[in-house]
Amino acid sequence: MKGWRLLLTRPAEESQALANALAEEGVFSSAFPLLEIEPLPVSEENRSIIYDLAAYCAVIVVSKPAARLGLEMVDEIWPQPPMQKWFTVGAATAQILDDYGLHVFFPAQGDDSEALLELPQLLHVLSSVHDPKVLIMRGVDGRELLAERLRERGVTVDYLPLYQRNLPQYPPFALPQRVEAERLNGLVVSSGQGFQHLRELAGDAWPRLVRLPLFVPSPRVAELARGAGALTVVDCRGASASALLAALREQPEPASQAS
Repeated sequence: MKGWRLLLTRPAEESQALANALAEEGVFSSAFPLLEIEPLPVSEENRSIIYDLAAYCAVIVVSKPAARLGLEMVDEIWPQPPMQKWFTVGAATAQILDDYGLHVFFPAQGDDSEALLELPQLLHVLSSVHDPKVLIMRGVDGRELLAERLRERGVTVDYLPLYQRNLPQYPPFALPQRVEAERLNGLVVSSGQGFQHLRELAGDAWPRLVRLPLFVPSPRVAELARGAGALTVVDCRGASASALLAALREQPEPASQAS
């Protein structure tokens, strides 16, 4: 896999962790964060939700930032968290909750909302209580699929918005210049919003960048990318380092940088 030279677009801390994992396998990467996490001020409304945490039969945490910020609030208010089950989309977020001592489940295959909605443990929790109530910890303006599908099943859903994702400020043409200067031959995004920021910063260079393999975490993001003209979209079926590495192993190693 040493022929790969990848552009990483996750938030800075996550890009560094991913870069370290790739380096261990001989893969060169260049971090160009396209998402910046800005925690929201703690409102009284959010604080009251945490005070009422025991009212929820399940808590769904959609991202690592949501896990960290949500646990900060829980730790401030609850000496010992209630004993409901916690759920995440992926293993990395689950690990944060598990390290805190929570009872957490996540899909073994597929780091996305669709896989979580079919998780047997979640289905069991929802069917075992009268009038199930679920809390979703997430960022502002996150994806609505989870809440919509749960409400269709008669579940009451509340949101705990904890942060917003911003596009970091870059000079014009910084992204295509980075790709060219470092002879990058693959692009990696971890979310639909990350892809949208990639497309935005590519600007007039997008017709050139669509020729590079684009590694995405889910079928939904793959569909977005193909709809925008990306020619080679690889669905890693997960946002973890192991999912990306597995996808890289299955792809033909690039012979040279696309021009």
